[in-house]
Amino acid sequence: MKKISLSVLAACLAALMIYSGCRAWQAYGDYRAEAGMHGAVMDFKPREGAAANQSVIDLQAEYPDIVGWLTVPGTKIDYPFVRGADNDHYLRRDLNGDDAAAGTLFMDCRCAPDFTSRNTIIYGHHMKNGSMFGTLKAFADKDFFDQNRFGAIYLPHETLKLEFFAYLVMKSTDEKIYGTERSEDFFEYVKRCARQYRDIGLAEADCIVSLSSCSYEFNNARIVLVARAS
Repeated sequence: MKKISLSVLAACLAALMIYSGCRAWQAYGDYRAEAGMHGAVMDFKPREGAAANQSVIDLQAEYPDIVGWLTVPGTKIDYPFVRGADNDHYLRRDLNGDDAAAGTLFMDCRCAPDFTSRNTIIYGHHMKNGSMFGTLKAFADKDFFDQNRFGAIYLPHETLKLEFFAYLVMKSTDEKIYGTERSEDFFEYVKRCARQYRDIGLAEADCIVSLSSCSYEFNNARIVLVARAS
């Protein structure tokens, strides 16, 4: 009986090791695929100056769903982002439309691609190797939040400066944070819920951009980094 129990235990351990190895190999493949896709578009990365917006136009010629390019200094966030017909298409697909665990950064389909929506939301996966929006959580640290105030979005015909003013962890069902029309008490609500916040003199007419990714603090938790775009 003891020998049978040891045999069963050994078999279970072997199965667990095989399963863990397969998962690790799959994760390696996912990271490698994302890195390959990212490397393929980095030649189009906008640079400062007049050619920055032309880079986005050139990218759109290759990938028509691309809206612009998002850069957040101090993090690994340096990617083009798209807008699909819905919020599911690019969740697990790359720019070519092929299956990809890392997906693609994408704008909420309810938002206008010209950033005239009152709250423009861009989503990205929280990858464990730090790719996509995996480094967004760095803003939870006060020193990092204080030292990394700005980002940029490059569009075909203009460049928007992002000034980050709030870091939150919210439920994915929060209607105020994920409402694209922005409620009347949006700014006060953000300030009240924020884990990190700075007063940048917001005005009702300001364009707001929210970067959102998964968090694992509680069920359906989401990281949200909120910025003014100008």
